[in-house]
Amino acid sequence: MDDSIFLGIESSCDDTAAAIVTGDRRILSSVVTGQAEMHADFGGVVPEIAARAHAERLDICVEQALAESGLTLRELTAVAVTAGPGLIGGVMAGVMMAKGIAAGAGLPLVGVNHLAGHALTPRLTDGIDFPYLMLLVSGGHCQFLRVDGPQEFSRLGGTIDDAPGEAFDKLAKLLALPQPGGPSVEAEAALGRADRFELPRPLLDRPGCDMSFSGLKTAALRLRDQLIAEQGGLRQSDRQDLCAAFQIAVAEVLAEKSRRALTLSPAPVLAVAGGVAANRTIRTALEQVAQDAGARFLAPPLRLCTDNAAMIAWAGIERFRTGARDGMDLAARPRWPLDSRAAPMLGSGKKGAKA
Repeated sequence: MDDSIFLGIESSCDDTAAAIVTGDRRILSSVVTGQAEMHADFGGVVPEIAARAHAERLDICVEQALAESGLTLRELTAVAVTAGPGLIGGVMAGVMMAKGIAAGAGLPLVGVNHLAGHALTPRLTDGIDFPYLMLLVSGGHCQFLRVDGPQEFSRLGGTIDDAPGEAFDKLAKLLALPQPGGPSVEAEAALGRADRFELPRPLLDRPGCDMSFSGLKTAALRLRDQLIAEQGGLRQSDRQDLCAAFQIAVAEVLAEKSRRALTLSPAPVLAVAGGVAANRTIRTALEQVAQDAGARFLAPPLRLCTDNAAMIAWAGIERFRTGARDGMDLAARPRWPLDSRAAPMLGSGKKGAKA
């Protein structure tokens, strides 16, 4: 029985989060404070605004997480913090907070790769064994990973440009829908006809597991402009049908690439994590792929799909068990690939070069 208790801190993008998690997989508290209202007028996350908000909210989130768990700093085993990749101002704010707590309370410090937090979430929620195949699909990243250990990740493929979450955000902006784009597009798509418009399925004509979503977004832009030119504007049904067509295109690309990844690297479990994993159409498509391959399909609860500190605390526990510790020289990193042996992904999106 692992009786360790970790404080996790997450501030890599626009969610400020703190959580208390135990070594036997209990989430004692999980506090997440979003910033959607701060960035709503800008059509995306503004790094400077996000960093300032993290600096103002981190101590409040930590205090609330401790209060909800009924614990004090003296009862903790260690502090885990996202040290990258992400928006550097937010990552720095979290790392400095963690260092202060660790130094003041005399606790070990463990720096965590944000992507590892997502990739190890199935271990927290379901206690599965290594190895397994993970599709990490979020606002800034999209890649297939074979997970063989707490720090053993092999990338099978990824997006060479926009991640799906970025593509959803950009489509929402094109159609004047609220941000974040994923939930807005999904809500519109539920009322639309996916077969009205024909959109491309990028890179399906090429072998391998790499993906591209920038061209899909551009095709949607051209369709929108064509409708406006022909009709003098967009009808509500146009928005709904365009969202439905876009969503099914993303789902089919992810499903086919997942099928290829399972063929390339067979695994007993296909897991999905990241904010886009909350999309029900995408989940359903991936579940069918896993079933066809004879693999178990795992998706975390919706509250653990998006950025949270419980996954960071758990990833910290996993690293801690391997003997990993960090000093006060722990650096915040805007880029931090999980698989250091793989060639860097080409291209970059609004949240930086692909890890």
